[in-house]
Amino acid sequence: MQILQSSHLYTFPKPLNPNRPLLHNNNNRRHVTFPAAATTKSFPPKCFSSDEFPVDETFLEQFGPKDKETEDEARRRNWIERGWAPWEEILTPEADFARKSLNEGEEVALQSPEAIEAFKMLKPSYRMKKIKEMGITEDEWYKKQFEIKGEIPEKLETVWAAPLLVTHVAPRDWPPRGWEVDRKELEYIREAHKLQNVRVEIGELERKAKFEREGFNFDRYRVFLKQYNQWVAANKDRLEEESYKYDQDYYPGRRKRGKDYEEDMYELPFYYPGQICEGKVTTVHLYQGAFVDIGGVYDGWVPIKGNDWYWIRHHIKVGMHVIVEILAKRDPYRFRFPIEMRFVQPNIDHLIFNRFDFAPIFHRDEDKNPDELRRDCGRPPVPRKYPGVKPEEEGLLSTHPYVDKLWQIHNAEQLILDDMEANPDKYKGKKLSELTDDEEFDDENSVEYTKVNYKKALLPKIILKTSVKELDLEAALAEREHHNKLQREAKERGEQYKVYKLIRNFEMDEYNFIHWRRSLEEREALIRDISCRQALGLPLEEPGRYKEDSFFGKDEYDPSNPLYRYDYWGEPKNSEKSLQERMRDAHNKSIVGKGMVWYEMSYDDVIKQKMQREARSKCVTPEEVEEEDSTSGHGNGDDDDDDDDDDFDYSILSDSSSLSFSNQPVVNGTESSSISDEGMFED
Repeated sequence: MQILQSSHLYTFPKPLNPNRPLLHNNNNRRHVTFPAAATTKSFPPKCFSSDEFPVDETFLEQFGPKDKETEDEARRRNWIERGWAPWEEILTPEADFARKSLNEGEEVALQSPEAIEAFKMLKPSYRMKKIKEMGITEDEWYKKQFEIKGEIPEKLETVWAAPLLVTHVAPRDWPPRGWEVDRKELEYIREAHKLQNVRVEIGELERKAKFEREGFNFDRYRVFLKQYNQWVAANKDRLEEESYKYDQDYYPGRRKRGKDYEEDMYELPFYYPGQICEGKVTTVHLYQGAFVDIGGVYDGWVPIKGNDWYWIRHHIKVGMHVIVEILAKRDPYRFRFPIEMRFVQPNIDHLIFNRFDFAPIFHRDEDKNPDELRRDCGRPPVPRKYPGVKPEEEGLLSTHPYVDKLWQIHNAEQLILDDMEANPDKYKGKKLSELTDDEEFDDENSVEYTKVNYKKALLPKIILKTSVKELDLEAALAEREHHNKLQREAKERGEQYKVYKLIRNFEMDEYNFIHWRRSLEEREALIRDISCRQALGLPLEEPGRYKEDSFFGKDEYDPSNPLYRYDYWGEPKNSEKSLQERMRDAHNKSIVGKGMVWYEMSYDDVIKQKMQREARSKCVTPEEVEEEDSTSGHGNGDDDDDDDDDDFDYSILSDSSSLSFSNQPVVNGTESSSISDEGMFED
């Protein structure tokens, strides 16, 4: 008997069939009883819909807010109850455990009076009370906090080990490529570079320096400035047009053009690596660095990135005047920032930790070869696995890529000629050279991929469209008429005439032969290059191009591997790969045997047993085979050793030839030769 211990009223719905007793079961009787308090008092059942629920004073007493606390107090109570406040950091479960595990799972209580006071100051009301006690404003208090923290560092002072050497020397790469100058003037300019390397005695140093100041070297520099101004006058408009053509919309360090361009701005050939310049910081970029205006069409780029700005931000600011040294001058059409520099005053080299691996470059649509691109940019090769094939040992190529197109044109010509012979009225009075396409030929959509029904199977079909303008129908027609004439003459003589090759076939062979010759020349050049490298002791491969497999680790993504295909469920059982594995397993079984039986024997015994099995399969008695063996020279007294093997049951061994894979049923994807499916599906 089950009793529901509840003081609430339970009402059961009215039975649909009143004649049938409620809760009545012949097999298992159950009585449900209620307490007396619930049964003596009967309430009339009331039902209210949601919109007519009675709202009175009792409703507000029951469901209204219990205590009168302000929103700030409620929010603070919520913070304290949940163990989180908005000024604290939100920790992951692992970090929270790591922090609390230092003290056996409990957070360390605040011990020092300073820490307790700092925690109290987090409360806004307590903080305002303390600020009033100090007699200062809130802004003054915040200013004082920054002074306490000491965020603004001391001003950076650059210490000089020696005087800064500033020279007026022409760039070593002058003149630019493709610009002709007077050869004698160029020799005169380049003597300044030779003078730099002259070793002088300390006693003569003062006299040499005075001699330099008299204008010895400035004459050469003035000649360079004359040639430079001629180059600028001839190329200024072209460079601005190329900037509009090639440069992106805007990025810091881009070439100044239009209204930004001013007269007497220095072009790129004016600068050279090692030059000391004075400039003004124009832009500060978090991920690219600082940009300094040094009076040229390009702003100089100082590479600074990421967290280094945390240390540098107080020392390098926009608008300040700095002294810089040019480190590199690069191609402006390939590199985003052609002039790379470093700060000399103020010197912040000791604050830069995150160096750029490579200078940023432009990626253009015409960059098809990634190896060529990285060589242009001076970057190391992308590491890749060694392919394991040597090009000098591979076969020569004789498949020209244009041959496929020629074959398509040849087939189209022959189809039209066949159509002419079948329907001569269709082409009557028309010239073959004047034929036009039925619809406008689109080279992009010249290949259509469809499907076609063939013997109750849907097979893929490729339609290749060819324009009539590409065909040489008159030559093909003349060739066909010539062959028809020769065929008629041979028929009259009673001979058989056969066309082996057409002109287009000879043309394809010529293209393939050209391709073969080119492949042969490439191989000879490659072998010559390898021989020269070996003779000079140079590496055969570009250093760093190929890496060992261990460099990539185990789980290297390989898009050509079916393992990384989203619908790959394993190698199918009937594929060529698994067929080879099954044949190998069958071969091993034929040698070793079934199950866990392993029998070691000599090679002669294996050959003997194999002959016996073959004789058994051909219904030849083993005695005849043994007689043949004895006559062939094996019966020389060594039979006692072979008698021990006669007790072995050779039936467990099976020949690989007797294993037919078509007869083996597949059970759960696994072949089994010991299970037969006879009678498996019979009733």
